[in-house]
Amino acid sequence: MKAPRRRMEKNRLEAFSDGVLAIIITIMVLELKVPHSATLQALLPLWPVFLSYLLSFVYVGIYWNNHHHLLQTVESVDGSILWANLHLLFWLSLLPFATGWMGENAFARWPTVWYGLDLLLCAQAYFLLQHRLIRHHGRESLLARAVSRDTKGKASTLLYLLGIGTAWTLSPPAGLGCFVAVALIWLVPDRRLERALARDTDG
Repeated sequence: MKAPRRRMEKNRLEAFSDGVLAIIITIMVLELKVPHSATLQALLPLWPVFLSYLLSFVYVGIYWNNHHHLLQTVESVDGSILWANLHLLFWLSLLPFATGWMGENAFARWPTVWYGLDLLLCAQAYFLLQHRLIRHHGRESLLARAVSRDTKGKASTLLYLLGIGTAWTLSPPAGLGCFVAVALIWLVPDRRLERALARDTDG
């Protein structure tokens, strides 16, 4: 009799992802250089770097939060999911570079465009990870039912594209405003996953 195929647990993927995200935040904060002067005026040149760090910190927090909710809806992973997760972590790991470049250059055009492009690629990588998880667990799985409508995801993609285009052609600060708007949209964890988990627990 053929032994049943053993399923890959998700625990190591979660632990590895949490560690990488923690390192990303640590690297970003190192861009905040300590002034050599003890006056408040010495902090003023740091405001673009601080605002860039604050926005990116919020973004990393959003991805950590939603990644946690996403994996709570599934029980196992496979090789393609591991690679899709690494793909997401790759683009997230570039955030410290994009954040530092944008902050050090006071939201100039090219750094702001690159920052928006990185955010867009992070979002697409997250969507791919979600797609691979649904493919692995089936169209009737808890995750598939929870994310059947993705209004926020579609709106985010449009805002990223609008922000990149605006930063390139019109005004980098205006483009940055689109990226801030996306962060505000996702500041609250994905309610679809929370509701699906609550229904599954009650059932």
